[in-house]
Amino acid sequence: MFRRFIICFLTLLPVFALAQKSKPDTLSTYYTEEKINIDGCFTETSWKNAIRISNFTQREPDEGKAISEPTFAAMLYNKNTLYIGLWAYDSHPEKILAKDMARDGRWGTSDNFEINISTYNDNRNSFLFVVTPSGLRGDALLTDEGVGFNEDWNGVWDVAVQRNDSGWFAEIIIPFSTLKFPEKIAQIWGLNIERNIKYKNEQACWQGWSRNFSVFKISQGGSLAGLENIKGNQLAEFKPFITAGVQKLSNNQLDKTLKIGGDVNINFTSTTRLNLTVNTDFSQVESDRVPINLTRFSVYMPEKRSFFIENKDLFEFNMPGGLYSFYSRRIGIDNGEQIPILGGIKLSGKENHTNFGLLSMQTASKDSIPSVNYSVIRVKQDISRQSSIGFITTARNEKEHYNYMYGIDLNYTTTKFFNNKNLQLKASLAQTQTKNEKNSQNLAYQLNLAYPNDLINGSFTMSSVQKGFNPEIGFKQRDNYNLYYTVLDFKPRPKFIPWVKQLSIKPIDITYFLSDDNKSLESALYTIKPLGITTKSGETFALLFQKTYEKLTSDFNIHDTIIISKGEYNYHTYEIQFSTYQSRKLYGTANFNWGDFFTGKGNNIYVNLCWYPNKHFNITADWTRYDIQLPQGNFITHDIGSRIEYAFTPKLNNSIYGQWNNESKEVLLNYRINWIPKVGSDFYFVINQKINTKEDKIQFGNFTILAKFIWHIVI
Repeated sequence: MFRRFIICFLTLLPVFALAQKSKPDTLSTYYTEEKINIDGCFTETSWKNAIRISNFTQREPDEGKAISEPTFAAMLYNKNTLYIGLWAYDSHPEKILAKDMARDGRWGTSDNFEINISTYNDNRNSFLFVVTPSGLRGDALLTDEGVGFNEDWNGVWDVAVQRNDSGWFAEIIIPFSTLKFPEKIAQIWGLNIERNIKYKNEQACWQGWSRNFSVFKISQGGSLAGLENIKGNQLAEFKPFITAGVQKLSNNQLDKTLKIGGDVNINFTSTTRLNLTVNTDFSQVESDRVPINLTRFSVYMPEKRSFFIENKDLFEFNMPGGLYSFYSRRIGIDNGEQIPILGGIKLSGKENHTNFGLLSMQTASKDSIPSVNYSVIRVKQDISRQSSIGFITTARNEKEHYNYMYGIDLNYTTTKFFNNKNLQLKASLAQTQTKNEKNSQNLAYQLNLAYPNDLINGSFTMSSVQKGFNPEIGFKQRDNYNLYYTVLDFKPRPKFIPWVKQLSIKPIDITYFLSDDNKSLESALYTIKPLGITTKSGETFALLFQKTYEKLTSDFNIHDTIIISKGEYNYHTYEIQFSTYQSRKLYGTANFNWGDFFTGKGNNIYVNLCWYPNKHFNITADWTRYDIQLPQGNFITHDIGSRIEYAFTPKLNNSIYGQWNNESKEVLLNYRINWIPKVGSDFYFVINQKINTKEDKIQFGNFTILAKFIWHIVI
C-alpha cells in the first residue's frame, strides 16, 4: 500500500517555472581597481558607479508586499576580493535592534542582513554571511539548501558598520580565497539577500519570498553575474599554534603543558582542499554541559572541535531513531577523557557535480587504550536539479581489531511540487563488518517522505536497524528496532483573529519502535497539539497531550537506588509551552509538563531567561527541574546553567559559563577570552574549574589554566 502511495505521489509531480521571482533577478558586479576602505561610509567613486538592487519583497508579515523601508545592495570586485555594500534605511532608527556583538553571536534576535552565495550555482551548496547593526559577523556553510547548516564554520572575511539618523549601513570584504568556485573565466553564482527588521517582525527577500522557502533555499534565489578572471585559490594556508598552561589533576599534582602544532591547508584546485593537522590540540573548546538523563538511552553530545567542524555535513549519514553512522567525538575522546591525536588528514571539495570528502585520524595509545586509526570516505553525486546519490565508508582499525561500515543514500528534492511546494524523498541503506563477529543481521535502512511547507508540514518515516549493525565510529541510542514515524502539522493564518500571526495544530504525531527480532512493540509516543499560537508580536504558546508506552526488557536504574522493574507501562502527560519574542531586551521560554510517569507521577519545569541590556553585555540562565514520585521512592533533580558575556568589540570578547546539578553535585565553570588580532587568527585564554558541593561543602577540585595563540598565514 505504501509503495503504491509513493508511486502515485511522484507521478503527480508537475514541472513549472520558478515562482516568486521579481525583476531584476540578476545583480551585476562592478569591477574596480580603486582602493576600497572598509569603513561603512561608501565614499569611493566605485560605489557610486555600482548597480544597486532594491526590489526586496516581504515574506513576513505581508507576503508579496514591497519591503516597508528602503533597502539596497551592490557588489564590487577586483581580481582577489569581493566587496558587498548594504544600505538599510529606516524611518525609526532609534528602534533598530542590535543586541549582540561577538563573532557568531545570536544574530537571529537582531536586525540583520543575510547574504547567501552559491559559488557552485548548483541549487544545493552555499556560503551564508550575516551582519547586524552592531558589527556582528556570523557565517555558515549550507548543504542541501539548509538541511545541513554548519554554523561553526568560520570564514576569513570582515565587515564595517555605520549607524546614523537614516538607518544602518554595512560594507563587507570577502577574499575570494575564502570561497570555493569552479575555474572559469566568467562566473555565474547563485545569490539571495534577506533583510530582517526585528522591531517590526518583518522579513524581506530579494528573490524567493514565498513562505514555503527561506533565504537558505538558494534554488529560489537570483544570480550574481559579472565576475571575470577572479583568483581565489592561494597555494597554501598555515595555522600554527602554541598552547601553554597548567592543570591540577585528581591526585592534586600540577601538570604543566607546552604544546606546538598546527594545521596546513593546501588547495589542489579552486574547489578541492587538503587539510593536515599535526600534534592536534582542542584546548580552547568550551566545556561540555553535563545533562541529567532520566532515560535508559545515551545522550548525544555535539562536536565542537574546529578540525572536525568544517564540512562536517558532508560526512553525515544519519538515520531516524538516534543513529549517527559517523560520530567524530569517537576520535580523541574515550568516556569523557581526552586521548592524544597524533595527526590527521582531510581532503574535501567538489569537482563538476561530485562532492567528496576523505578523513583519516590517528590517535596515540594511552594507558590501556591502543593507538587507533579512524577513517571516513564520503561521496555525493548531484543528479537532477536539486537531488543527489551517494555512498559512505567508515573504518576503525587497531592492531588486533577492525570495524567497517558501508552505506548508500538517495535524496530527491523538488521545490516545484504543485507549482511552488517542497517535496523530499530520502532512502538509505548501510551494512557493518566487524572482526571475529558473525556479521549477520547487520543492516540498517530508512525511507522518508516529507512535505515541509508553510500551511501543511507533514512527513512519514520508516527505518530499521538490525541487532548486528554496529558502526564503531558511530552513535546509537537504540539497537535492534523498526521505527515508524508520521506527523501532520496544519498551520493556518486566520485573518479574522487580528493578533494571531499563525496557528499550529498537530492532529497526528506518532512514533512506534518495534523489535526487529520479533516485531513486538517496544516504545510508542502519541502526541496531539490541539492548539499552537504565534502572535503578531512574536509570542508563542502551545498545548500538548501525550500518551507513552514503554516495554522494559530489563530493570532500569533511573536515579540513585531507585529501580523501575522490567515490564510494560502506559501513561499520559500534558504540556504547556510559552515563549516571548526573542528580539526583546528581556525574553524567556517556559515549559511545564505533568502527568503520569511509569508507575507514579511526575512533572517537569524548564525556564530559560535572556537579558540583553546593550550590544556589549548579555546574561542567559536556565533551570530544569524534575519532580518524580514513584512507589519505589521519590526524587527531585535540578539542573542550572548560566552564561555571562561581554564583547568589548566584535573582535574581543569574554564569557563565563557555569553549570550545577544535584546529580553530580559539582559546579563546572568555564571562563574564556577570545581576541581576533586579525581575521583568521585567534588568541584564547581559558580557565576551567570544578567545584564539589557534596555534603553541603564547597571544595575546589581540578582546574585548567591555559593560553593558546593561532596565527593565520597565507601563501
